[in-house]
Amino acid sequence: MRQHNYFVYLTTNNNKGVIYTGLTNNLPHRMIEHYLNKGTNSSFAGRFYCYNLLHMERFQYIRDAYKREKQIKGWTRAKKVALIESENPTWRFLNKDIMDWPPAKDASPRRTFQRS
Repeated sequence: MRQHNYFVYLTTNNNKGVIYTGLTNNLPHRMIEHYLNKGTNSSFAGRFYCYNLLHMERFQYIRDAYKREKQIKGWTRAKKVALIESENPTWRFLNKDIMDWPPAKDASPRRTFQRS
């Protein structure tokens, strides 16, 4: 049976003033998308430069990941901060832990890979 991977993740901008919650099945791909969309008004993460990964949770089933994403999105900022700080108390950006970071200038989300 194939193992599925879905990720609920939290990102922030460089000054850590905004927290974005998202869901994906390819976290490196999604981080590149957020990075390439920085400064655009086409999305919340782009508008507020939220491409720095702070927290991630893996799920095997999409329904569980979706439920968790909705739960976290309903939380106050204080509760999200507590979640981040429970595993990442210094708010270290985790992008380099999952991929080469920052993406190359000619980066494309289609050419991402997961580090083993």
